[in-house]
Amino acid sequence: MPRSSETAKARGSGEAGDEVAFTIPDPRITESSGLALSPTHDGVVYTHNDSDAGPTFFALGPKGATRATFTLRGAQARDWEAMAASKDPETGRGVLWFADIGDNFDGAWPDISVYKVMEPATVRDAVLPAVRYRFRYEDGGHNAEGIMVNPKTGRLYVVTKQFAGAIYAAPRRLSASRTNVLRKVGSAPIMATDAAYAPDGSSFVVRTYFSATVYKALDKPLTRVPMPALDQAESIAYTGDGKALLVGSEGVNSPVYRVPLPESALPAPTPTPTPTPSTSEPLLEAADGETVAADSPGGITGTDVLLWLAVATGATGVITIIARKSR
Repeated sequence: MPRSSETAKARGSGEAGDEVAFTIPDPRITESSGLALSPTHDGVVYTHNDSDAGPTFFALGPKGATRATFTLRGAQARDWEAMAASKDPETGRGVLWFADIGDNFDGAWPDISVYKVMEPATVRDAVLPAVRYRFRYEDGGHNAEGIMVNPKTGRLYVVTKQFAGAIYAAPRRLSASRTNVLRKVGSAPIMATDAAYAPDGSSFVVRTYFSATVYKALDKPLTRVPMPALDQAESIAYTGDGKALLVGSEGVNSPVYRVPLPESALPAPTPTPTPTPSTSEPLLEAADGETVAADSPGGITGTDVLLWLAVATGATGVITIIARKSR
């Protein structure tokens, strides 16, 4: 049951540095259960309700106001618990993933579903086609509330919400015509409620009701991050620069906090690219590995190359004649 967010507001901003990024005023969004930043629309954050709310999600602006409402054609919403966003490596288009993975009886459902939706090019109300992928766990049913997608590999992971939680990997290639098997690849904190990959893929985070753990790899925790006091902490996502987390809660007018990451969990600085010669001429590689422009001062010129080839050809001919006469 959704609860009022007044308690959360009265508790203040939580740990030092935390701040309310925005609140969600839309009266239709009473059980915000997933968060994801748009891969292609600046300032847009997506969210969706929990169970029994229909296959609908919302695009929110920087201040939390609803900019658009989307419905998935032909989809079901048995117990939507999480979402993730990624980019198609071939087209650069945004891809949204919605996880119908809640199972409060840890095995009541024979399978679970995740819907894949191409992000709309414009932020306005629409009905969108979706691809449904069915899954089953290799070791029986589980309740789960977290999914994440590795931005480097595109691989989907499901994080279970149990006392002995675990991370399950989907197949590298998903099938829409048969049930995909989820295989256990790592452990998860007790009662995990959501998860997300960092934008650069260098780490991922799994949250619970009280804290979040950042991992540099499966079963390799990097640091723990205290969470703000929320009525029913449900969702988590990275900011676009990977330097902070957005964490949300169910409830009417629910707040979304921005929680800065500690230095140990920050993304590595982007290396400065090595400058290349400002020339349109083809590049050659010198013997010492230094790249120089053809016909440029101090490098091997095009004429030098032609002379070298002529000398080499002539020498080969002389050697061939001598070898024949010496037989």
